[in-house]
Amino acid sequence: MVKPLLILCIDRDNDLYEKARIHGPIIGREENLKAATKLALADPEEPDANSIFYAIKLYDQLSKEKKDVKVITLTGHKKVGYRSDQEISKQLNRILNEIPAESCIFVSDGASDEVMLPVIRSRIKIDAVKLVVMKQAKELEKTYFVILEKLKDPHYSRIIFGIPAIIILLFSLSAILGWEMKFVGVLIGLYLIIKGFGIEDALIGWLNDFRVSLDKNTWIPYIPALVLFLLSFWMAQEAYSKGLALGLDQFKNAAYMFRAVIFPISLGIVFLLAGKSAEAYTDKRKFAISGYAKTLVAVLLTSLVLSVGSQWVLNIEAPYVGFGEFLFVMVYVLVLGYLSTTAIEMTKRESIMGMKLDGKEVISDTGSFLGKILGVDGKKELIVIQSYLGRKFSLPFRHITSIGENVLVRTN
Repeated sequence: MVKPLLILCIDRDNDLYEKARIHGPIIGREENLKAATKLALADPEEPDANSIFYAIKLYDQLSKEKKDVKVITLTGHKKVGYRSDQEISKQLNRILNEIPAESCIFVSDGASDEVMLPVIRSRIKIDAVKLVVMKQAKELEKTYFVILEKLKDPHYSRIIFGIPAIIILLFSLSAILGWEMKFVGVLIGLYLIIKGFGIEDALIGWLNDFRVSLDKNTWIPYIPALVLFLLSFWMAQEAYSKGLALGLDQFKNAAYMFRAVIFPISLGIVFLLAGKSAEAYTDKRKFAISGYAKTLVAVLLTSLVLSVGSQWVLNIEAPYVGFGEFLFVMVYVLVLGYLSTTAIEMTKRESIMGMKLDGKEVISDTGSFLGKILGVDGKKELIVIQSYLGRKFSLPFRHITSIGENVLVRTN
């Protein structure tokens, strides 16, 4: 039996999904042609589209020679690095499990994709590497336009413009409000930690989920939420000034300020979650409510621990809190959190069983197309999925993160 030859194209930064909402892997000539055309229309300057077109041309040439060839595009993640390379590796492993190929031709648009060569070579033999370069792009013009394009990218613009802007803003506010430079340094340090550990992208993704639609009444809870968040800034400043007047040291003053804003911030988040739950209910996305319920439980229990912890650190006024009381609250929160989460998961399971999931597409948390749902096994709490190439596999209910037009799942 002659094993097929793969023509592999790599979209390492997942522009196919970010710009054209196309999930990888993309298998076959027609699917790749549709994907490349849609990406080129979304961004005519996108080099990944040219790479896919070249891979299709190569496929046509080899097909005329009566060779068994398959063209496949693998996608990574917008956060180029370990996460994108891990996703490409997963997709390649799935492809090789279903297509008994022993060699491939690697099509690349530059050095960024070529980083994946050792990963691909560890799984399949590479017969040739084809580098696709835009012929009309002169080096100076190319550098100029690359810089302009990168500045349009929110990821780079936040670094180039956002960080200096935040530093200037904090120093200006410190001069106006009389903050000490140490406090400004702490804020800058916290931001850099958030940036460095990738927390920023998670926060931005979380905030993007709270887009307001004025066509529905579900935006109304966002108004008190916004008022409470703005009020918390004023309360923090007032608490900081009062703490200085009371002669508290920096550590206790931070706890004093923190205690003052726990309630308004928590209440603001509750209003946000109420709005999102109402929106999910009106859009017939009841499954999403369980996720908001988990967040609500986490916010309320965390607020309780932080409030009691701040009071324990301060102990400058009644009610006084000892370490024993603080430890009891933490144990109480752990038990209550476990019971609440278990109850929410049971409700989530019943919700899944009542939905018509057959035929829905399954998408991984990294934007990869996994297949379509064949059925639901309620006893074992599994969804049965059929991949693009016909292979069947199962995923537990607990891996499902969202159900809408598609079913989103965690693969790790």
